[in-house]
Amino acid sequence: MNITNQNEQIYNRVAELSSRAVTHKYSTSFSLSIYMLHQSIRNPICAIYGFVRLADEIVDTFLNHNRDKLLADFKKDTYRALEEGISLNPVLHHFQDTVHRFNIDIELIEAFFKSMEMDLEQQEHNRSSFDSYIYGSAEVVGLMCLRVFCDGNAERYKELKSYAVSLGAAFQKVNFLRDMKQDTLELNRHYFPQLQLGGLNQRIKTMIELEIEGDFSNVYQGIVRLPMKARFGVYVAFVYYRYLLKKIKMVPPEEIKTTRIRVSNHMKCYLLFKAMVKHKLNWM
Repeated sequence: MNITNQNEQIYNRVAELSSRAVTHKYSTSFSLSIYMLHQSIRNPICAIYGFVRLADEIVDTFLNHNRDKLLADFKKDTYRALEEGISLNPVLHHFQDTVHRFNIDIELIEAFFKSMEMDLEQQEHNRSSFDSYIYGSAEVVGLMCLRVFCDGNAERYKELKSYAVSLGAAFQKVNFLRDMKQDTLELNRHYFPQLQLGGLNQRIKTMIELEIEGDFSNVYQGIVRLPMKARFGVYVAFVYYRYLLKKIKMVPPEEIKTTRIRVSNHMKCYLLFKAMVKHKLNWM
């Protein structure tokens, strides 16, 4: 191996480590779930999360900067990386490599950017725009991950596609309830179309929770049909989010609007232990 190839491998490794660092710093919960995946697919999932996270930060965090320009530049850099097979942004470099390696559909990336652009333009949603936003911001992320999990098996991808969509939607909607304080007070966003019926009261909150339960209802059937290398990690994320929803359901609407609901580290460890026991005993 010549020096040039060695240095290129070093850069590829730096890109992988960059995506892992972004994942770990921004989400300990997803980091834990990713660690439960087989080591062969951890880095590609971090690549997807790192890419999504950077775009999220542009629209949610950099409020004192020109977010429209930042997002437009990031989008242009993404497509250039995909076309040229390289980027000097390590996270984008790792992402483009993952897209090409696992044949991730460009349409999924386009839908994702459409939802990120909606975050800069739209504060309230009707049912149609909400469903479109959920598809682009969450469901397509589930489908990107499913491409990695299936690793070229088109038949299995097609079989599990609807489950990945439902799980991505459920995760995102739980996040919306959890983060309602920030979304409402800091970003002036009102995602759920049910809120147009009169703001968040107990009746509206129950309607939203029932919708999320509907998304969760058949997901387990898909998880147990995932390839073994992905099954346990996805199951851990599923268990954590189901518990978070359960905790949110016990909280009155007024508290949802003023407090970010969290799951303690102690409870996360307990949930992980229960999931591991169930997995080891083949009860999944």
